[in-house]
Amino acid sequence: MPRWQCAIDGDDSASFDRAEDLMVHQAAEHDRVECKVCGAVVPDGYFAIRHAFDEHSRAEYVRAYDASATEVRRREKIKETVEDTADIREVVDRLNE
Repeated sequence: MPRWQCAIDGDDSASFDRAEDLMVHQAAEHDRVECKVCGAVVPDGYFAIRHAFDEHSRAEYVRAYDASATEVRRREKIKETVEDTADIREVVDRLNE
């Protein structure tokens, strides 16, 4: 099975066997980012993608981030893959410890 790669700001060296470990890494080791749509500050990586697509319309995202349809589809696919694979509750519990 392929490893999960971080890739935030070129962090290509961080790879993990489990999606949950990657998500904890992204939330704990990288700076939080500000949503360009509403100004909320969220962990980078999966949580930023989830915020953008759960809280805002696709059109709002495209306008705020000047994103192409390809970029939107890529992020939607990442969100879907993570949610199909990871135990989000485990990640939240680990981050709250």
